[in-house]
Amino acid sequence: LDSSEHFLYARTKLSKHGVKIENVTLDLETMMKRKDTVVRQLTQGIDGIFKKNKITRLLGTGALKGKSGGQFTVEISGKDAATIEAPRVLLATGSEPSTLPSLPMDGKKIISSTEALALTSVPKHMVVVGAGVIGLEMGSVWNRLGSKVTVLEYQTQFLPTCDSAVSKELFRALQKQGLEFRMGAKVKGAKIQGDFVVIEADVLDADGKPGTLKLECDVVLVAAGRRAYTQQLGLESVGLAVDKRGCVEIDEHFQTKVPGVFAIGDLVRGPMLAHKAEEEGVAIAEIMAGQAGHVNYDAIPNVIYTWPELATVGATEEELKARGVAVKVGTFPFLANGRAKAMDEPEGLVKIIADATTDRVLGVHIVGARASDMIAEAVSVMEFGGSAEDIARTCHAHPTLSEIVKEAALAVDGRRIHL
Repeated sequence: LDSSEHFLYARTKLSKHGVKIENVTLDLETMMKRKDTVVRQLTQGIDGIFKKNKITRLLGTGALKGKSGGQFTVEISGKDAATIEAPRVLLATGSEPSTLPSLPMDGKKIISSTEALALTSVPKHMVVVGAGVIGLEMGSVWNRLGSKVTVLEYQTQFLPTCDSAVSKELFRALQKQGLEFRMGAKVKGAKIQGDFVVIEADVLDADGKPGTLKLECDVVLVAAGRRAYTQQLGLESVGLAVDKRGCVEIDEHFQTKVPGVFAIGDLVRGPMLAHKAEEEGVAIAEIMAGQAGHVNYDAIPNVIYTWPELATVGATEEELKARGVAVKVGTFPFLANGRAKAMDEPEGLVKIIADATTDRVLGVHIVGARASDMIAEAVSVMEFGGSAEDIARTCHAHPTLSEIVKEAALAVDGRRIHL
C-alpha cells in the first residue's frame, strides 16, 4: 500500500510541488522484494521478542488431542514435531480468506488476497468481488499501479456498517481515482478462457430491471471477507464446536465452555483486527496471572488503508439514532485545514458524535490523509470517557492535520473557528 502510494504520488502530484520527474516507471519486482524484506524483518523481530521473554516457539501445525489427568495434549506436526501437555491452552489461530461456491479459486486467475499480494505483473483488468476492507485496499493498490479495477459488491450500499458521512466521502474519492463499482451485483460464476477470465453477475440496470453483467478480465480477486481458521484444530477432541458463524464461543474472560481452554482474535466474536487480538492477548495473559485483564470494545479503532484512509472508533450516527440516543454532531473538512492544503490532500472530513446531554464522545469518524494516525487521539479520549469539549479545549500544534479533530470538536457545540 505504501509503495503504490509513492508510485502514484511521483506520477501525479510531485510536479504540483515543483518537483519535476520524467518517465516515472514501475519496477514491480523491486517493490515486491522490498515488501518481502519488510515482512521478514518484522517476523524476525517477533522471534527476537520470543527469545528475550524465554518463550519456546515450535514451528508447525498444532492440534488439540484431548485431555487426561488435568492436562491438555497438543500435537505439533511439521518442522518442530512434538507432543506437549499443559493445564491451559490459548487458541489464537486467526482467520483465512472466505470462499464463494460460485468462484472456486485456482491461485492464478481466480485468487485470494494472499495471491494478490504477490502478483508478478500488473493485470490490465482486475475484477474485485467484494467492496469490503480487503477488496478496497487490494483494488486500490493495483489501480495505482496501472490496472483497470472493477469492484462487484453484493450489497446495494457502500460500506453499510460505517457512518454514512465518511462512507459517501470515501466512495466519491475512490471513484475519482478510477475504481469502477457495481453495487447490488450477485456473482454467478467465472470461466477461464485462455489468458482471460469471464465473470458473470446478476445486476439491476438504471431502471431497476434485472439483467446480466459479463466482464472479461485478467484476474479475479475474491475478497468476500475472512472466516475463523478452525480446520484440523482438534476442537472436538476436548468437546468444543464452532457457532453458526464458524467462531469459537467464549465468555467475558475469553474462556470457552471447556475450563482451561481459552480463545482470542479472529477465532472469536468481534472485529477481525490485529490490534483487537493484541489487546485480547494482553488481557488473557493478565487473567491467567491472576490480574484483572480487560478490553474496552467500544474503543477499538478500525481503519481502511485506502487513500484517503478511513478510520473510525465507536458508534455511527445511524446506530445511535436507532437506539434512541440523542446526539450532537460536529464536522470539519480537510479542505479548510492549512496542513492539508500544504500537502495537497484536501479530500476528507472529521465527524465527532457526542451525547446531547453529557457531551461524552460516542463516536469519531475520519476519512482523509493519515486518518489512521489521527484516530488515536479520539480513541484515547473515549477510553478515558472524555467529552467533545475536552478535545476542543486541548491545544493542537499548528499546522497539523490533528487540528481538524479539534475543529470538529468545536463544531459539536457550533463553535468551529476556521470555517
